[in-house]
Amino acid sequence: MEIAAKNKILAGVIGVCAVSLYFFPFEFTFLPRGLNTKMMLAVAGVILFGWQCLQDGRIPVNRGILGAILIACIFSGVGFIAVDYNHTDDYTYALYILSFATWLGGAYAVYRILKLFYNKVSFRVLINYLVLVCVIQCFLALAIEWIPQLKFFVNLYTSTENTIAGADFFDRVNRLYGIGAALDVAGTRFSIVLIGLTALIIENIQKKKQYVAYLTAFFIISIIGNIMSRTTTVGCILSIIYLIYSTGIFKFNNIKISSLNFWITIFIVAGIMAVITAYFYNTDQQVHGLLRYGFEGFFNWIEKGKWYTDSTNKLNNTMWVWPTDTKTWIIGSGIFYIIHGQWTDIGYCRFVLYSGILGLVIFSFFFVYNAIVCRYKFPSYKLFFYILLSLSFIIWMKVPTDLFIIYALLYCIDREEEGVIG
Repeated sequence: MEIAAKNKILAGVIGVCAVSLYFFPFEFTFLPRGLNTKMMLAVAGVILFGWQCLQDGRIPVNRGILGAILIACIFSGVGFIAVDYNHTDDYTYALYILSFATWLGGAYAVYRILKLFYNKVSFRVLINYLVLVCVIQCFLALAIEWIPQLKFFVNLYTSTENTIAGADFFDRVNRLYGIGAALDVAGTRFSIVLIGLTALIIENIQKKKQYVAYLTAFFIISIIGNIMSRTTTVGCILSIIYLIYSTGIFKFNNIKISSLNFWITIFIVAGIMAVITAYFYNTDQQVHGLLRYGFEGFFNWIEKGKWYTDSTNKLNNTMWVWPTDTKTWIIGSGIFYIIHGQWTDIGYCRFVLYSGILGLVIFSFFFVYNAIVCRYKFPSYKLFFYILLSLSFIIWMKVPTDLFIIYALLYCIDREEEGVIG
Protein backbone atom coordinates (compact mmCIF):
# COMPACT_ATOMS: atom_id res chain seq x y z
CA MET A 1 0.00 0.00 0.00
CA GLU A 2 1.75 3.13 -1.18
CA ILE A 3 0.48 6.67 -1.04
CA ALA A 4 1.04 8.44 -4.32
CA ALA A 5 1.03 11.90 -2.68
CA LYS A 6 3.83 12.92 -0.33
CA ASN A 7 1.60 14.62 2.19
CA LYS A 8 0.08 11.76 4.17
CA ILE A 9 -1.67 14.11 6.58
CA LEU A 10 -3.53 15.78 3.71
CA ALA A 11 -4.46 12.36 2.33
CA GLY A 12 -5.74 11.32 5.73
CA VAL A 13 -7.83 14.44 6.36
CA ILE A 14 -9.45 14.52 2.91
CA GLY A 15 -9.99 10.75 2.89
CA VAL A 16 -11.56 10.71 6.36
CA CYS A 17 -13.89 13.59 5.48
CA ALA A 18 -15.02 11.92 2.24
CA VAL A 19 -15.60 8.53 3.88
CA SER A 20 -17.45 10.07 6.84
CA LEU A 21 -19.72 12.19 4.62
CA TYR A 22 -20.65 8.99 2.78
CA PHE A 23 -20.81 6.46 5.61
CA PHE A 24 -22.52 8.80 8.11
CA PRO A 25 -24.48 11.23 5.92
CA PHE A 26 -26.14 14.27 7.43
CA GLU A 27 -27.94 17.41 6.35
CA PHE A 28 -26.73 20.98 6.76
CA THR A 29 -29.50 22.99 8.40
CA PHE A 30 -28.85 26.00 6.15
CA LEU A 31 -29.45 23.95 2.96
CA PRO A 32 -32.81 22.70 1.62
CA ARG A 33 -34.28 19.91 3.77
CA GLY A 34 -33.65 16.45 2.37
CA LEU A 35 -30.37 17.37 0.71
CA ASN A 36 -27.73 15.37 2.57
CA THR A 37 -24.01 14.73 2.10
CA LYS A 38 -24.66 11.32 0.55
CA MET A 39 -26.63 12.99 -2.25
CA MET A 40 -23.92 15.61 -2.77
CA LEU A 41 -21.32 12.87 -3.13
CA ALA A 42 -23.63 10.98 -5.50
CA VAL A 43 -23.85 14.00 -7.84
CA ALA A 44 -20.07 14.33 -7.70
CA GLY A 45 -19.77 10.61 -8.40
CA VAL A 46 -21.93 10.82 -11.52
CA ILE A 47 -19.85 13.72 -12.84
CA LEU A 48 -16.57 11.92 -12.09
CA PHE A 49 -17.82 8.70 -13.67
CA GLY A 50 -18.90 10.56 -16.82
CA TRP A 51 -15.52 12.26 -17.02
CA GLN A 52 -13.74 8.90 -16.59
CA CYS A 53 -15.83 7.40 -19.39
CA LEU A 54 -14.84 10.27 -21.70
CA GLN A 55 -11.18 9.84 -20.77
CA ASP A 56 -11.23 6.07 -21.36
CA GLY A 57 -13.52 6.17 -24.39
CA ARG A 58 -15.67 3.41 -22.87
CA ILE A 59 -18.01 2.68 -19.96
CA PRO A 60 -16.02 0.72 -17.32
CA VAL A 61 -18.80 -1.35 -15.74
CA ASN A 62 -18.27 -4.93 -14.58
CA ARG A 63 -20.85 -7.67 -14.89
CA GLY A 64 -21.21 -8.01 -11.13
CA ILE A 65 -22.73 -4.58 -10.66
CA LEU A 66 -25.07 -5.12 -13.62
CA GLY A 67 -26.61 -8.09 -11.82
CA ALA A 68 -27.08 -5.99 -8.67
CA ILE A 69 -28.77 -3.25 -10.72
CA LEU A 70 -31.15 -5.80 -12.25
CA ILE A 71 -32.17 -7.23 -8.86
CA ALA A 72 -32.64 -3.75 -7.39
CA CYS A 73 -34.90 -2.86 -10.33
CA ILE A 74 -36.95 -6.03 -9.82
CA PHE A 75 -37.34 -5.28 -6.12
CA SER A 76 -38.47 -1.73 -6.90
CA GLY A 77 -40.90 -3.14 -9.46
CA VAL A 78 -42.47 -5.44 -6.87
CA GLY A 79 -42.74 -2.42 -4.56
CA PHE A 80 -44.60 -0.46 -7.25
CA ILE A 81 -46.98 -3.38 -7.79
CA ALA A 82 -47.67 -3.50 -4.03
CA VAL A 83 -48.35 0.24 -3.91
CA ASP A 84 -50.54 0.21 -7.01
CA TYR A 85 -52.46 -2.95 -6.11
CA ASN A 86 -53.16 -1.71 -2.58
CA HIS A 87 -53.91 1.89 -3.65
CA THR A 88 -51.39 3.42 -1.23
CA ASP A 89 -48.89 6.24 -1.64
CA ASP A 90 -45.96 4.85 0.42
CA TYR A 91 -43.05 4.63 -2.04
CA THR A 92 -40.42 3.73 0.58
CA TYR A 93 -39.18 0.66 -1.32
CA ALA A 94 -40.91 1.19 -4.63
CA LEU A 95 -38.20 3.81 -5.21
CA TYR A 96 -35.39 1.64 -3.85
CA ILE A 97 -33.52 1.84 -7.16
CA LEU A 98 -33.00 5.57 -6.49
CA SER A 99 -31.51 4.82 -3.08
CA PHE A 100 -29.35 2.15 -4.72
CA ALA A 101 -28.11 4.60 -7.35
CA THR A 102 -27.41 7.28 -4.73
CA TRP A 103 -25.28 4.93 -2.62
CA LEU A 104 -23.42 3.73 -5.71
CA GLY A 105 -22.78 7.26 -6.98
CA GLY A 106 -21.57 8.39 -3.56
CA ALA A 107 -19.31 5.35 -3.26
CA TYR A 108 -17.72 6.09 -6.64
CA ALA A 109 -16.99 9.66 -5.53
CA VAL A 110 -15.29 8.36 -2.38
CA TYR A 111 -13.27 5.93 -4.50
CA ARG A 112 -12.08 8.65 -6.88
CA ILE A 113 -11.11 10.89 -3.94
CA LEU A 114 -9.05 8.12 -2.33
CA LYS A 115 -7.56 7.31 -5.72
CA LEU A 116 -5.93 10.75 -5.71
CA PHE A 117 -3.66 9.55 -2.91
CA TYR A 118 -3.32 5.82 -3.45
CA ASN A 119 -2.08 3.88 -6.44
CA LYS A 120 -4.52 1.16 -5.46
CA VAL A 121 -7.60 1.61 -3.29
CA SER A 122 -7.62 -1.87 -1.79
CA PHE A 123 -9.88 -3.59 0.73
CA ARG A 124 -7.31 -2.81 3.42
CA VAL A 125 -7.18 0.90 2.54
CA LEU A 126 -10.97 1.18 2.62
CA ILE A 127 -11.39 -0.61 5.97
CA ASN A 128 -8.57 1.45 7.51
CA TYR A 129 -10.44 4.64 6.62
CA LEU A 130 -13.75 3.26 7.87
CA VAL A 131 -12.14 2.26 11.18
CA LEU A 132 -10.58 5.71 11.59
CA VAL A 133 -13.90 7.41 10.82
CA CYS A 134 -15.76 5.27 13.39
CA VAL A 135 -13.16 5.94 16.10
CA ILE A 136 -13.40 9.67 15.39
CA GLN A 137 -17.22 9.51 15.53
CA CYS A 138 -17.03 7.76 18.91
CA PHE A 139 -14.76 10.41 20.44
CA LEU A 140 -16.77 13.14 18.73
CA ALA A 141 -19.93 11.79 20.38
CA LEU A 142 -18.26 12.06 23.80
CA ALA A 143 -17.03 15.57 22.99
CA ILE A 144 -20.54 16.66 21.95
CA GLU A 145 -21.89 15.23 25.21
CA TRP A 146 -19.31 16.96 27.41
CA ILE A 147 -18.58 20.25 25.60
CA PRO A 148 -21.72 22.45 25.45
CA GLN A 149 -20.21 24.86 22.89
CA LEU A 150 -19.46 22.01 20.48
CA LYS A 151 -22.92 20.53 21.02
CA PHE A 152 -24.55 23.89 20.26
CA PHE A 153 -22.46 24.28 17.07
CA VAL A 154 -23.23 20.74 15.83
CA ASN A 155 -26.96 21.07 16.53
CA LEU A 156 -27.08 24.50 14.90
CA TYR A 157 -25.54 23.51 11.58
CA THR A 158 -26.14 19.76 11.11
CA SER A 159 -29.05 17.35 11.26
CA THR A 160 -28.70 13.57 11.40
CA GLU A 161 -30.14 11.79 8.36
CA ASN A 162 -33.08 9.38 8.65
CA THR A 163 -34.19 10.45 12.13
CA ILE A 164 -37.63 11.90 12.70
CA ALA A 165 -36.33 13.31 15.96
CA GLY A 166 -33.68 15.94 16.32
CA ALA A 167 -31.18 16.81 19.02
CA ASP A 168 -34.02 17.32 21.54
CA PHE A 169 -34.88 13.64 21.24
CA PHE A 170 -31.28 12.57 21.91
CA ASP A 171 -31.27 14.75 25.02
CA ARG A 172 -34.56 13.31 26.31
CA VAL A 173 -33.41 9.70 25.97
CA ASN A 174 -29.80 10.52 26.95
CA ARG A 175 -28.27 9.11 23.75
CA LEU A 176 -24.79 9.89 22.48
CA TYR A 177 -24.56 11.00 18.88
CA GLY A 178 -21.87 12.12 16.47
CA ILE A 179 -22.26 13.96 13.18
CA GLY A 180 -24.58 11.71 11.17
CA ALA A 181 -23.92 8.83 13.58
CA ALA A 182 -26.82 8.03 15.88
CA LEU A 183 -29.30 5.34 16.87
CA ASP A 184 -29.44 2.15 14.76
CA VAL A 185 -27.79 3.90 11.80
CA ALA A 186 -24.64 4.18 13.89
CA GLY A 187 -25.00 0.69 15.38
CA THR A 188 -25.31 -1.14 12.08
CA ARG A 189 -22.40 0.73 10.53
CA PHE A 190 -20.22 0.23 13.58
CA SER A 191 -21.05 -3.48 13.27
CA ILE A 192 -19.94 -3.54 9.63
CA VAL A 193 -16.66 -1.86 10.52
CA LEU A 194 -16.01 -4.16 13.49
CA ILE A 195 -16.26 -7.17 11.19
CA GLY A 196 -13.97 -5.52 8.63
CA LEU A 197 -11.57 -4.57 11.42
CA THR A 198 -11.51 -8.20 12.52
CA ALA A 199 -10.48 -9.22 9.00
CA LEU A 200 -7.50 -6.83 9.22
CA ILE A 201 -6.60 -8.07 12.70
CA ILE A 202 -6.45 -11.64 11.43
CA GLU A 203 -4.46 -10.56 8.39
CA ASN A 204 -1.86 -8.85 10.61
CA ILE A 205 -1.66 -11.50 13.31
CA GLN A 206 2.11 -11.77 12.75
CA LYS A 207 2.59 -8.01 13.17
CA LYS A 208 2.09 -7.15 16.83
CA LYS A 209 2.26 -3.36 16.54
CA GLN A 210 -0.43 -3.32 13.88
CA TYR A 211 -2.87 -5.69 15.53
CA VAL A 212 -2.47 -3.98 18.92
CA ALA A 213 -3.51 -0.71 17.25
CA TYR A 214 -6.43 -2.51 15.58
CA LEU A 215 -7.46 -4.14 18.87
CA THR A 216 -7.46 -0.76 20.60
CA ALA A 217 -9.74 0.63 17.88
CA PHE A 218 -11.93 -2.48 18.20
CA PHE A 219 -12.51 -1.91 21.93
CA ILE A 220 -13.10 1.84 21.47
CA ILE A 221 -15.79 1.24 18.85
CA SER A 222 -17.30 -1.65 20.84
CA ILE A 223 -17.59 0.30 24.10
CA ILE A 224 -18.52 3.79 22.92
CA GLY A 225 -20.44 2.41 19.94
CA ASN A 226 -22.64 0.36 22.27
CA ILE A 227 -23.45 3.47 24.27
CA MET A 228 -24.48 5.22 21.05
CA SER A 229 -26.45 2.21 19.79
CA ARG A 230 -26.75 -1.23 21.35
CA THR A 231 -27.09 -2.69 17.85
CA THR A 232 -23.28 -2.53 17.88
CA THR A 233 -23.43 -5.63 20.10
CA VAL A 234 -24.35 -7.73 17.06
CA GLY A 235 -21.14 -6.71 15.29
CA CYS A 236 -19.12 -7.39 18.46
CA ILE A 237 -20.48 -10.92 18.82
CA LEU A 238 -20.02 -11.79 15.14
CA SER A 239 -16.48 -10.39 15.23
CA ILE A 240 -15.56 -12.51 18.26
CA ILE A 241 -16.90 -15.61 16.50
CA TYR A 242 -14.87 -14.61 13.43
CA LEU A 243 -11.71 -14.28 15.56
CA ILE A 244 -12.20 -17.57 17.38
CA TYR A 245 -12.82 -19.49 14.17
CA SER A 246 -9.94 -17.92 12.24
CA THR A 247 -7.32 -18.27 14.96
CA GLY A 248 -8.32 -21.85 15.87
CA ILE A 249 -7.78 -21.14 19.57
CA PHE A 250 -9.95 -24.13 20.60
CA LYS A 251 -7.88 -26.59 18.56
CA PHE A 252 -5.84 -27.48 21.61
CA ASN A 253 -3.79 -30.13 19.81
CA ASN A 254 -2.65 -27.69 17.10
CA ILE A 255 -2.43 -24.17 18.50
CA LYS A 256 -0.04 -21.84 16.71
CA ILE A 257 2.31 -19.79 18.87
CA SER A 258 1.27 -16.65 16.98
CA SER A 259 -2.40 -17.34 17.80
CA LEU A 260 -1.60 -17.94 21.45
CA ASN A 261 0.40 -14.72 21.70
CA PHE A 262 -2.40 -12.93 19.91
CA TRP A 263 -5.04 -14.02 22.44
CA ILE A 264 -2.75 -13.13 25.33
CA THR A 265 -2.46 -9.64 23.81
CA ILE A 266 -6.24 -9.45 23.45
CA PHE A 267 -6.73 -10.16 27.16
CA ILE A 268 -4.08 -7.60 28.09
CA VAL A 269 -5.65 -4.87 25.93
CA ALA A 270 -9.13 -5.87 27.13
CA GLY A 271 -7.92 -5.69 30.73
CA ILE A 272 -6.47 -2.22 30.25
CA MET A 273 -9.69 -0.99 28.62
CA ALA A 274 -11.75 -2.61 31.40
CA VAL A 275 -9.72 -0.85 34.11
CA ILE A 276 -10.08 2.53 32.37
CA THR A 277 -13.82 1.98 31.87
CA ALA A 278 -14.35 0.83 35.46
CA TYR A 279 -12.50 3.88 36.76
CA PHE A 280 -14.74 6.33 34.91
CA TYR A 281 -17.83 4.25 35.74
CA ASN A 282 -17.12 4.66 39.46
CA THR A 283 -15.89 8.26 39.43
CA ASP A 284 -18.06 10.05 36.84
CA GLN A 285 -21.84 10.02 37.25
CA GLN A 286 -22.43 10.87 33.59
CA VAL A 287 -20.24 8.01 32.37
CA HIS A 288 -21.94 5.76 34.93
CA GLY A 289 -25.34 6.42 33.36
CA LEU A 290 -24.10 6.05 29.80
CA LEU A 291 -22.43 2.70 30.51
CA ARG A 292 -25.50 1.37 32.28
CA TYR A 293 -27.56 2.18 29.20
CA GLY A 294 -25.02 0.83 26.69
CA PHE A 295 -24.51 -2.42 28.59
CA GLU A 296 -27.96 -2.73 30.17
CA GLY A 297 -28.20 -6.41 29.28
CA PHE A 298 -24.87 -7.17 30.97
CA PHE A 299 -25.81 -5.26 34.13
CA ASN A 300 -29.21 -7.01 34.28
CA TRP A 301 -27.47 -10.35 33.92
CA ILE A 302 -25.02 -9.59 36.75
CA GLU A 303 -27.55 -7.96 39.08
CA LYS A 304 -30.73 -9.92 38.29
CA GLY A 305 -29.44 -13.14 36.77
CA LYS A 306 -31.19 -12.60 33.43
CA TRP A 307 -29.99 -10.99 30.21
CA TYR A 308 -32.57 -8.53 28.87
CA THR A 309 -33.05 -4.90 27.91
CA ASP A 310 -36.12 -2.67 27.75
CA SER A 311 -35.83 -2.37 23.98
CA THR A 312 -35.60 -6.14 23.37
CA ASN A 313 -38.61 -6.69 25.65
CA LYS A 314 -40.56 -4.13 23.64
CA LEU A 315 -39.55 -5.77 20.36
CA ASN A 316 -40.53 -9.23 21.59
CA ASN A 317 -43.83 -8.15 23.16
CA THR A 318 -45.28 -5.64 20.69
CA MET A 319 -43.20 -5.39 17.49
CA TRP A 320 -43.74 -8.78 15.84
CA VAL A 321 -46.66 -7.83 13.60
CA TRP A 322 -47.49 -10.18 10.72
CA PRO A 323 -50.15 -10.10 7.96
CA THR A 324 -53.53 -11.55 8.79
CA ASP A 325 -54.64 -12.45 5.26
CA THR A 326 -53.20 -14.36 2.31
CA LYS A 327 -53.08 -11.37 -0.03
CA THR A 328 -50.86 -9.38 2.31
CA TRP A 329 -48.56 -12.38 2.82
CA ILE A 330 -48.05 -12.61 -0.94
CA ILE A 331 -47.87 -8.99 -2.15
CA GLY A 332 -48.06 -6.95 1.05
CA SER A 333 -50.14 -3.93 1.95
CA GLY A 334 -47.99 -1.27 0.28
CA ILE A 335 -47.43 0.39 3.66
CA PHE A 336 -44.05 0.22 5.36
CA TYR A 337 -44.84 1.11 8.96
CA ILE A 338 -48.39 0.30 10.01
CA ILE A 339 -50.94 -2.44 9.41
CA HIS A 340 -54.37 -2.61 11.03
CA GLY A 341 -53.33 0.20 13.38
CA GLN A 342 -50.24 -1.63 14.64
CA TRP A 343 -46.71 -0.21 14.20
CA THR A 344 -43.58 -2.31 13.86
CA ASP A 345 -39.86 -1.58 13.65
CA ILE A 346 -38.75 -5.16 12.87
CA GLY A 347 -37.17 -5.57 9.45
CA TYR A 348 -38.70 -8.89 8.47
CA CYS A 349 -42.19 -7.72 9.44
CA ARG A 350 -41.83 -4.46 7.53
CA PHE A 351 -40.60 -6.13 4.35
CA VAL A 352 -43.43 -8.67 4.38
CA LEU A 353 -46.06 -6.06 5.23
CA TYR A 354 -44.82 -3.77 2.45
CA SER A 355 -44.41 -6.17 -0.48
CA GLY A 356 -45.13 -9.62 0.91
CA ILE A 357 -42.99 -12.73 0.91
CA LEU A 358 -42.19 -11.98 -2.73
CA GLY A 359 -40.49 -8.71 -1.85
CA LEU A 360 -38.66 -10.21 1.14
CA VAL A 361 -37.25 -13.07 -0.94
CA ILE A 362 -36.04 -10.75 -3.71
CA PHE A 363 -34.44 -8.33 -1.23
CA SER A 364 -32.78 -11.22 0.61
CA PHE A 365 -31.41 -12.59 -2.66
CA PHE A 366 -30.06 -9.13 -3.46
CA PHE A 367 -27.73 -9.28 -0.47
CA VAL A 368 -26.78 -12.89 -1.07
CA TYR A 369 -25.82 -11.90 -4.62
CA ASN A 370 -23.75 -8.91 -3.43
CA ALA A 371 -21.90 -11.07 -0.92
CA ILE A 372 -21.10 -13.73 -3.54
CA VAL A 373 -19.84 -11.23 -6.13
CA CYS A 374 -17.64 -9.41 -3.61
CA ARG A 375 -16.40 -12.69 -2.17
CA TYR A 376 -14.93 -13.53 -5.60
CA LYS A 377 -13.62 -10.01 -6.09
CA PHE A 378 -11.73 -10.26 -2.78
CA PRO A 379 -11.06 -14.01 -2.32
CA SER A 380 -8.70 -13.53 0.64
CA TYR A 381 -11.59 -12.13 2.66
CA LYS A 382 -14.26 -14.73 1.88
CA LEU A 383 -15.09 -15.34 5.56
CA PHE A 384 -15.63 -11.60 6.01
CA PHE A 385 -18.40 -11.71 3.41
CA TYR A 386 -20.08 -14.72 5.01
CA ILE A 387 -20.11 -12.89 8.35
CA LEU A 388 -21.29 -9.67 6.69
CA LEU A 389 -24.16 -11.54 5.04
CA SER A 390 -25.10 -13.01 8.42
CA LEU A 391 -25.14 -9.48 9.85
CA SER A 392 -27.76 -8.42 7.29
CA PHE A 393 -30.18 -11.17 8.26
CA ILE A 394 -29.58 -10.82 12.01
CA ILE A 395 -30.02 -7.03 11.97
CA TRP A 396 -33.40 -7.43 10.25
CA MET A 397 -34.69 -9.03 13.46
CA LYS A 398 -34.52 -5.53 14.91
CA VAL A 399 -34.52 -2.92 12.11
CA PRO A 400 -34.97 -2.93 8.30
CA THR A 401 -31.46 -1.63 7.66
CA ASP A 402 -30.03 -1.63 4.15
CA LEU A 403 -26.35 -2.68 4.17
CA PHE A 404 -25.77 -1.92 0.50
CA ILE A 405 -23.77 1.07 1.76
CA ILE A 406 -20.69 -1.18 2.21
CA TYR A 407 -21.24 -3.25 -0.93
CA ALA A 408 -21.40 -0.06 -3.03
CA LEU A 409 -17.92 0.86 -1.80
CA LEU A 410 -16.63 -2.66 -2.43
CA TYR A 411 -18.00 -2.64 -5.97
CA CYS A 412 -16.09 0.59 -6.68
CA ILE A 413 -12.66 -0.08 -5.14
CA ASP A 414 -9.88 -1.98 -6.90
CA ARG A 415 -10.08 -5.75 -7.26
CA GLU A 416 -7.72 -7.87 -5.20
CA GLU A 417 -4.74 -8.93 -7.26
CA GLU A 418 -4.20 -12.66 -7.66
CA GLY A 419 -2.06 -14.05 -4.86
CA VAL A 420 -2.11 -10.78 -2.90
CA ILE A 421 -3.98 -10.22 0.35
CA GLY A 422 -5.71 -6.86 0.68
